Amino acid sequence: MEVPEVGRLLDFAGRVVVVTGAGSGLGAAVARRFAQAGARVVVHYRSSVAGASALVEELGGGRAVAIEADLTQAEEAESLMQAAVRDFGRLDVLVNNAGIYPLAGVLDMRLEQWSEVVAANLTSVFLCTQAAARRMNPDRGGAVVNVTSIEAARALPSHSHYAATKAAAEAHTRAAAQELGPLGIRVNAVAPGLIWRQGIEQAWPDGVRRWESASPLGRMGRPEEVADACLFLASPAASWITGATLTVDGGVSVRSPF
Repeated sequence: MEVPEVGRLLDFAGRVVVVTGAGSGLGAAVARRFAQAGARVVVHYRSSVAGASALVEELGGGRAVAIEADLTQAEEAESLMQAAVRDFGRLDVLVNNAGIYPLAGVLDMRLEQWSEVVAANLTSVFLCTQAAARRMNPDRGGAVVNVTSIEAARALPSHSHYAATKAAAEAHTRAAAQELGPLGIRVNAVAPGLIWRQGIEQAWPDGVRRWESASPLGRMGRPEEVADACLFLASPAASWITGATLTVDGGVSVRSPF
């Protein structure tokens, strides 16, 4: 096995990456980071057409394409991966970032609310992983990175549906890593903590203060910091890592509870 030079470890030139939920926020940061590393990027979106189009324009012609799909539907997940191969000739990396995080208490939650979160956060991971893995070349190998959450282990009130899907996505990561490893495909997860977004300090000032107090590093994370973790796990720098979850939360998870 060839050992890449250090300077090439994060070089994605010639590789094709699909990032789901990339029309805004964290997904857009992930797509941007892979493009900066030389990849050609499929920017998936469900409703953020303006954001996805602007990101593709920013990344440059021929380097990125925006594709709309409802990833809770098997045929649309298949179509997304087909589009990656059609437009760029191959598929090397999938980042399963798309998801939703509504609030609903256990006693008040309707079945429809539960099912919507399961479909968006978990079913989409299965469908996209399956469709992408079928198109990855075993001779080149491939990588899947699932964006989960520290709530997989430390759930918040009114997030039982969200936390359950993120814990299940981490279990799916471990199982898929076993099955896809012989095909040269590595499957890992990134579990972020609280990530900065525009207006969060005004919308949730008490929560931000409590987070910053609990974090050993004293701040929220930046989208680019989660993107860098995805970049690492998809890269040759992580060539012997599969089935793992990398926590990216500024140390909140290791804080003593007493």
